[in-house]
Amino acid sequence: MTDRVVLASGGGADDGSILVMTKHRVNRLLSALAVTAVGMMALAGCAPGSTSASSSSSSDAKHIVIGADDGNEKYWTILKGKLKAEGIDLEVRALTDGVQLNQGVQDGALDVNLFQHLIFLSQFNVKNGGTLVPVGATAVYPLALYSEKYHDVKDLPQGATVAVPNNPTNLARALLNLQKAGLLTLKDGGSALATPDDVLTSSITLKPVDANQTVTALKDGSAQAAVVNNTQAQKGGLGDDLIVFKENLDDPKLAPYINVFVTRADKKDDPRWAKLVDAYHSPEVEAAVTALNQKNLKFQTSWTAAKLGEELTSLQTALKAKG
Repeated sequence: MTDRVVLASGGGADDGSILVMTKHRVNRLLSALAVTAVGMMALAGCAPGSTSASSSSSSDAKHIVIGADDGNEKYWTILKGKLKAEGIDLEVRALTDGVQLNQGVQDGALDVNLFQHLIFLSQFNVKNGGTLVPVGATAVYPLALYSEKYHDVKDLPQGATVAVPNNPTNLARALLNLQKAGLLTLKDGGSALATPDDVLTSSITLKPVDANQTVTALKDGSAQAAVVNNTQAQKGGLGDDLIVFKENLDDPKLAPYINVFVTRADKKDDPRWAKLVDAYHSPEVEAAVTALNQKNLKFQTSWTAAKLGEELTSLQTALKAKG
């Protein structure tokens, strides 16, 4: 502002003229400020990029805030482009902690997330009183048995140490895989809730470790074989040539391990999810996801939200019964 407000302290004619001019300028200034304030309020009320809007999820039919643990991968850019053509702006927020990704949806900071399979989701809901539900399926990824020393599961010596991920969901799946490989047997055939306490007979020694350490155990020689999830295998440089046993991804018993888009129950009927799932399963996005996972996956396009919900309910019922 270039004008100065000068208040006269004397009683002469010059002082009076200055005072009159000052009031005139002040009145003009106040009028201008009032107009500016109204304009700013109007802009704040309609700005789509305001701080409050960007810090929480959106119910806008033209916007989706999704949480993911791989938000910087190429296929997200392709997916954004597909949805843009449908008039939807996809905002991807990358988080590495699964509980935070689910809590973000539960609290409303995220509209939806993509990172987990149904068994993980069921455990979150049961443990945290969550109301999260699946609204679409993506794929099943392998949890294979790797070895750098042996080329066939039959070559593993008696008592060989096998590293397995110690988190409950992947530990149970690892046990089921090792049973299919003929290396152990589980009580009542095992389930997605199996633990080492369910092992009846075994020709190997189990070494439960953090999922991030399964590759390390294999490479440092503390384990002769390791059950490693697809992501860790990629990060650790384990090629398919080191796989000594891999489950059949067409097996219907792998339903608990279908990866899903997840939202809150009260948002499950939002029409945006159908567009999101359809865009994900477009040829271009599926090709990018396939390349990222070195073809080690099986897309699940036949699983509807209703069918996924039934599987989730069954898993949650079993978890509650087990206590």
